[in-house]
Amino acid sequence: MGHHASDPNKIVNVTIDGIPVACPETTLILDAAKMAGVNIPVLCYHPDLKVRATCRICVVEVKGQRKLKTACGNEVWDGAEFITNSPTVRQARKDVLELILAEHPQDCLKCVRSTSCELQQLARDFGISKPLFKNEPKQLPIEDASGVIVRDMAKCVKCGRCVEMCQEVQTVGAINTAHRSVEYEISTAFNRPLQETTCVYCGQCVAVCPVGALYEKDETEKVWQALGNADKHVIVQVAPAVRVALGEEFGMAPGSISTGKMVAALRRLGFDKVFDTDFSADVTIMEEGNELLARMSSGGALPLITSCSPGWINFVETFYPELLPNVSSCKSPQQMFGALAKTYYPQKAGIDAGKIVSVSIMPCTAKKYESARPEMNSSGYRDVDVVLTTRELARMIKQAGFDFNQLAEEEFDAPLGISTGAAVIFGTSGGVMEAALRTVYEVATGKELANVDFKDIRGLTGVKEAEVDLEGKKVKVAIANGLKNARVILDKIKAGECDYQFVEIMCCPGGCIGGGGQPWGTTAATKEARMAGLYQIDSDKAIRQSHKNPAVQALYDEFLGKPLSHKSHELLHTHYHSRNK
Repeated sequence: MGHHASDPNKIVNVTIDGIPVACPETTLILDAAKMAGVNIPVLCYHPDLKVRATCRICVVEVKGQRKLKTACGNEVWDGAEFITNSPTVRQARKDVLELILAEHPQDCLKCVRSTSCELQQLARDFGISKPLFKNEPKQLPIEDASGVIVRDMAKCVKCGRCVEMCQEVQTVGAINTAHRSVEYEISTAFNRPLQETTCVYCGQCVAVCPVGALYEKDETEKVWQALGNADKHVIVQVAPAVRVALGEEFGMAPGSISTGKMVAALRRLGFDKVFDTDFSADVTIMEEGNELLARMSSGGALPLITSCSPGWINFVETFYPELLPNVSSCKSPQQMFGALAKTYYPQKAGIDAGKIVSVSIMPCTAKKYESARPEMNSSGYRDVDVVLTTRELARMIKQAGFDFNQLAEEEFDAPLGISTGAAVIFGTSGGVMEAALRTVYEVATGKELANVDFKDIRGLTGVKEAEVDLEGKKVKVAIANGLKNARVILDKIKAGECDYQFVEIMCCPGGCIGGGGQPWGTTAATKEARMAGLYQIDSDKAIRQSHKNPAVQALYDEFLGKPLSHKSHELLHTHYHSRNK
């Protein structure tokens, strides 16, 4: 990096292709070039990950130096002159790209990443038309036995982003680099299939893969089949984070709120009822909020840790099984919805539960794994039949051929489509905590909460802490997003060094808005925009507290009795188990 320890406060002057740029000394050549309106191509670089500088597609020339330098791996220095577009640079980059393409299967037409593939884009930008080298792709089997994440390693470009994500950001360590030189590859330990590793199915590796080497197991065909079957009553639930991301697949800006169009699209696809996971998120708050108060008054294991994120559940079962007593027994909103969709709903609607096909649209890959867990069948059937990611829903809409952007907005169906502002913020880190506090405060104090906005627990910071005053009773809370940050809190709990009563953990950095099933190309900036979209929906809602949802009140009056009732426990709670292999 430069020639010495650089100083972020020192402004230096450099030129990029003759254009003067003044920037802090800690600026990467890559970012200095952006200031001059120059986009240097990258492949292994990702703005949210540590720089590896392995692919060398971003090399630039430095005036007075013979060797080319990587723009992603080097900072600027005062007086430096960079040339990003000389014959030498163009040739060096083209050579790198040609070598990658020489062993890449060039089956773009049937690849899931066609038109959203970073390698395809580079080949287009470089005008690659005649290959220099003979195309000899590796013959490797596609691995999809996990039923969640598919690995097509013949397409791997060895950028290392997935490894960086799995090792450094999520600290799961399911995938790593192996061997050296021409044998260098990305692999699991001992080349085991994914389901025999510590993988928690968070899909963050999928989210950062630039090509079609990693993707979710596509289950759209199952849903098309169900929709085409006149004997089936097909219902769908949609997670909060989907409505602020789906629009990106149709050219909208990140964070655009597309709820109404999304509902209309699902009706067009042929779903009999379009419901909202936000309804069962409100139910989750009723159960989890009361569980917290029960533990605080009767001495259960504290802190209570939220259980909405299935990647986090897989992680605690694998790495911290001794903390399972602290984890809430509540199912996630997806699974609560699934249980109610085949018990309460058919009873209310006069439909045979056996005819119901329950589909969920999630920003998440781990939800596929969760829905297939053997204990998730308390309705007497599999509670959630198929889970599709945001990307899979977008694929179905494109296959159906109607213009998403032209759709008139429509409303969710009642009663399982009625929800509050508290429910929708489940999609972002800190949201479950805020939603719970809005209700817990009133249940505990019997007083109206004057201001329902808990601003200090919002945002993308890795670990957040706060203290809430319940009329003289102080509740200390903590929030972590991303599993490396979760470890920080969990290690404190294990060591008995913290006095939190309530902890929220979201597996994915940023929470569900940054889930493994969200549109490709997600960065921290995309997440900020999606988060803003969710808080906007929340503040626009007439009802912003879960216990005030009339459809939830009716559910308890007509069916469940009260939170933590016997029936609630049967349908809405579960047990988690150590996965230590």
